[in-house]
Amino acid sequence: MESAPFIGSDLAWKAGYTGEGITVAILDTGVDYTHPDLAHAFGDYKGWDFVDNNDDPQETAPGDPRGGSTNHGTHVAGTVAAKGEDIKGVAPDATLLSYRVLGPGGRGTTEGVIAGIERAVQDGADIMNLSLGNSTNDPDFATSLALDWAMAEGVVAVTSNGNSGPSNWTVGSPGTSREAISVGATQLPYDLYSSELFTSEGVKYPSAKVMGFPELEDLLSLNDEEFEFVNVGLGYAENFAGKDVEGKIALISRGEFAFVDKATNAKAAGAIGVIMYNHLPGEMPDVSGLALPTIKLDDVDGQKIVKELNAGNNTVSFDIAFAREVGETMANFSSRGPVMDTWMIKPDVSAPGVAIVSPIPTHNPDSPHGYASLQGTSMAAPHVAGAAALILQANPNWSVDFVKASLMNTAENLYDINGNLYPHNSQGAGSIRVVDAINAKTLVTPGSHSFGVFLNGEETEVRSQQFTINNLSNERNRYSFDVKFKEKGVKVTTSRNLVVQPNRSQDVNFNVHVDANLAPGYYEGTITVSNGKETYEVPTILFVGDPRP
Repeated sequence: MESAPFIGSDLAWKAGYTGEGITVAILDTGVDYTHPDLAHAFGDYKGWDFVDNNDDPQETAPGDPRGGSTNHGTHVAGTVAAKGEDIKGVAPDATLLSYRVLGPGGRGTTEGVIAGIERAVQDGADIMNLSLGNSTNDPDFATSLALDWAMAEGVVAVTSNGNSGPSNWTVGSPGTSREAISVGATQLPYDLYSSELFTSEGVKYPSAKVMGFPELEDLLSLNDEEFEFVNVGLGYAENFAGKDVEGKIALISRGEFAFVDKATNAKAAGAIGVIMYNHLPGEMPDVSGLALPTIKLDDVDGQKIVKELNAGNNTVSFDIAFAREVGETMANFSSRGPVMDTWMIKPDVSAPGVAIVSPIPTHNPDSPHGYASLQGTSMAAPHVAGAAALILQANPNWSVDFVKASLMNTAENLYDINGNLYPHNSQGAGSIRVVDAINAKTLVTPGSHSFGVFLNGEETEVRSQQFTINNLSNERNRYSFDVKFKEKGVKVTTSRNLVVQPNRSQDVNFNVHVDANLAPGYYEGTITVSNGKETYEVPTILFVGDPRP
């Protein structure tokens, strides 16, 4: 409801671009094509089930002896093309095909994924979405190469970057693909709230911060009174057995399983809120959409509040207040690049992937309207696949490279909570803006550059590179170029300007000079291209010395 308009989908719809005539293949756990919000997107041919080898690529239902039921593929499909009373996907009139390559419990094989990629190409899909992957950072992994091949066949391949962030080198295959559009996850703008706790005189909790909450009124309701709090260890369901937490605050330690599930268990037991403390040094991440308002503490303050409870001080009061608004930020879990061996920047772009509400199957024909809030780069990728459908409807003659470049060239830069620009290997080119991509009249291909590895030597090392300016307008354009690295030891020389005729393309050559004395490491820069009216930024990186972690 919020994320599709945030990237500009509603403006594209007003301009007449809804994905009509564009086919998007969903390679996932299957899709509930009977869901009222998705039935419109499927024809007689639904796709293919590579788990059970039949033409019914439905989600795994409860009771399958091979493993748990699934809902992931339906949620992904909804972000692309749902059309319901409350939920509308990015491209609500797109046609969907489902390829069930992940079976019970969400498990699957590399062979199955590759078979799904090949079948989607053969079936004539315009776009394919793969919200799946592994932790192998390898551009030559089989699924990565298969997506390179799909792009070469003219199918826009979109894939998630992975959920192993925030450290560098965490991108997994097929997000490591040389050609496919790999997508990182962002969190939509939100209001930041400060939090203070009181348990007894003289005890302070300076690390106290709001971790997450379901609704603002739930969070602010904690200010209303003093609450009893109860230690429930790690917060497993069985940890609540025999403990009365009804209307109280659950004190939970980080560890062993997800924050989201801990809060859900506390809500199921009747708690009204959670205090979560770290068992490791440092601060825990923020988590949107938790089932209960949750306040987080670091390990030092966590031990303080446990000590307070053990001393008999078992009540807590809160002072929660609005602090400031935070813009769109990268999700902490979103995997970062670069890619091994090709040294490419990944992700290519980013899109909303936190607390995304979309359809899921209920597996109950009498009550088919199922929905869930999920997060992950799995949720970000279908925003890009849907955006690609709108772009292709508006520009049916564009190549896959043009679709990718339009999303990258027009993306918005992202800044962290402290106002610092995220590195290229966190955000890629930035957060997608679909209307700007549709209307782009200049495209720079490729949309990012890696100059590769420079070895430390006795002399300055020089290397030649090039990219292409594509003038899609009906006017002659003169382009100027500026390439900047923060480090003085990197210098890039290129043409001061270049004239490109209407509807023509021209290569731009440049030389990269890396000083022999530059310290080993990786260095980011930005290529700025301007025609006097619009400015386009192209992320670039290079490495000095052996970059492998």
